Amino acid sequence: MMTEQAKVPAIRFAGFTDPWEQRKFGDCFEFLKSNTLSRAGLNGENGTARNVHYGDILIKFGDCLDGERSDLPFITDDTVLPKFAGSILREGDVIFADTAEDEAAGKCVELRKLPKEPTISGLHTIPARPRFFFGTGYLGHYLNSDAYHRQLLPLMQGIKVISVSKAALQDTQVRFPGLSEQAAIGAALSEIDNLITLHQRKYDKLVIFKKSMLEKMFPKDGESVPEIRFAGFTDPWEQRKLEDIANRVTRKNEGESDLPLTISSQYGLVDQRTFFNNQVASKDMSGYYLLRKGEFAYNKSTSGDSPWGAVKRLVRYEKGCVSTLYICFGLDGADPDFLVTYYETDRWYKAVQMIAAEGARNHGLLNIAPNDFFDTALILPPSREEQELIGLFFARLDNLITLHQRKLELLQNIKKSLLDKMFV
Repeated sequence: MMTEQAKVPAIRFAGFTDPWEQRKFGDCFEFLKSNTLSRAGLNGENGTARNVHYGDILIKFGDCLDGERSDLPFITDDTVLPKFAGSILREGDVIFADTAEDEAAGKCVELRKLPKEPTISGLHTIPARPRFFFGTGYLGHYLNSDAYHRQLLPLMQGIKVISVSKAALQDTQVRFPGLSEQAAIGAALSEIDNLITLHQRKYDKLVIFKKSMLEKMFPKDGESVPEIRFAGFTDPWEQRKLEDIANRVTRKNEGESDLPLTISSQYGLVDQRTFFNNQVASKDMSGYYLLRKGEFAYNKSTSGDSPWGAVKRLVRYEKGCVSTLYICFGLDGADPDFLVTYYETDRWYKAVQMIAAEGARNHGLLNIAPNDFFDTALILPPSREEQELIGLFFARLDNLITLHQRKLELLQNIKKSLLDKMFV
């Protein structure tokens, strides 16, 4: 944090010692006009002008926008551009999203490069042009930092939809160092942005690759061999009932564990207290099932990611407690890593759908009896070796995805820390 007296940040580049300057927003910027075109008035193919939409500022764009690479949509109506002749955007301009469903309202983007076509600011945006030159990248990062954004929080209006007005922006103060220091800050944070983008792309590619391999390495509905297979395996896959390869776990917790577990479709079996930031389970967990490491649990609750619930294996902890609403089981007739992967595909949906069809959904909870669940059919390779190879392949792929996710989170945390400490 910065001391208000000295008006200097906690972290500075060597050689910079002068106090930062503070000015009113209106002394630093002049507002430009924005249009009111919805997505329906835009297209991705052609037009005489480009448009910056508030939704893209909130979701798609970072702190700084390279308009040459960002595929800004075209404005379909060619008669719109002449009305904004004095508000065509330039490099260095900033655009605020004036509306959001939360405190993201006021998110800003600094324009770096722009496409060859004239570009204007769109629906629910407040474009502003600096009255004097700022170092490249400084404004995009500063105006999105807590140091600036917290000035906007008490000025926001609305309940379901939060908005920021031009008048609110006018009530804020803009703080900045000398031009050379601005440029150094902008360059450093932009370099971190580039690293974050690089690792995000690597992570996204791995996630897409995994999704593709899940589709190709398991037989499609009605087929008995997958599209992609390890060399040396040619036998058709077999249908087996879950009860043939698993044994139900109904052991009660008798004081062995005080760890309440819940199933996340993304993260698997996790500590309920950490996941919900609260303990939803009863403090007395003597009536809960005791799950041991390596055992599975089926959560019958549905979600967008898990339309028929989620089956996960306990890997993070030696043991823990789960609700008796979960269907738990151990495995003795198939490779565990293979089954983990199998339940990440959609190949088991149809079998569960058939037994859940006549049962009502109670607040997103499928009405499925344990006996019916264990009677569901799975399709798996007859060879344990092939199961193990498939399980190992996806386990290693998951480890690689996790590695890139952690690198990405580390870079994001570094940036957040710098944003907190490099601005007044």
